[in-house]
Amino acid sequence: MRVLVVEDEKGVAGFIKKGLEEETYTVDVASDGEDGLAFVSVNEYDLIILDIMLPGISGIEVCKRMRQKGIETPIMMLTARDSVTDKVLGLDSGADDYLTKPFLFEEFVARVRALLRRKTTELSDIQYGDLRIDIRTHRVYACGKEIMLRPKEFAILEYLLRNKGRVLTRTQILENVWGYQYDHTSNIVDVHMKSLREKIYEVCNKDYIRTVRGIGYGLETEHGE
Repeated sequence: MRVLVVEDEKGVAGFIKKGLEEETYTVDVASDGEDGLAFVSVNEYDLIILDIMLPGISGIEVCKRMRQKGIETPIMMLTARDSVTDKVLGLDSGADDYLTKPFLFEEFVARVRALLRRKTTELSDIQYGDLRIDIRTHRVYACGKEIMLRPKEFAILEYLLRNKGRVLTRTQILENVWGYQYDHTSNIVDVHMKSLREKIYEVCNKDYIRTVRGIGYGLETEHGE
């Protein structure tokens, strides 16, 4: 799952990013409304966390523009304002939820899960051959047995299964699993992919992931449905 956080307070943005990454989400951060609009113009997100009090374009205006562009991604607004009028303005602009600062992370992540649960078709199990991902519980099964994956390994496998039939470049995997801030010259994708393949092979004695030399990775079609 990929989340965009549009928040100009570095401390708050860092707190949200760290917490969501520990929950296995991939997080991109934009520091103002213009950057937020630029991010959604080139990427697909499962959820957008949007602060109302942004420099330049307000969060209310950003939300309106996203909806006008046909972006239906769930949006949660964050603000220090707690009046009923402000909440109504936020929701009327197209937001799906509204959370007042300061907040407890437990409540925040519960609301995140609730918004994502509304996307029921995307949150059902993902099946590919003998591989199955339970998105709700973040559990992975291979040949009927649960395999324990690290958060980034889980995110890679989910990304591959959601894009079965496609070859994904290392850059695509890096940006969708680690986010834009990560060094594109790093070999971290290959390191995690090797570990993921070994864990699946140990249980199923099958190599589901194929390497396309000079391009990236995809799923072996012979194992699919």
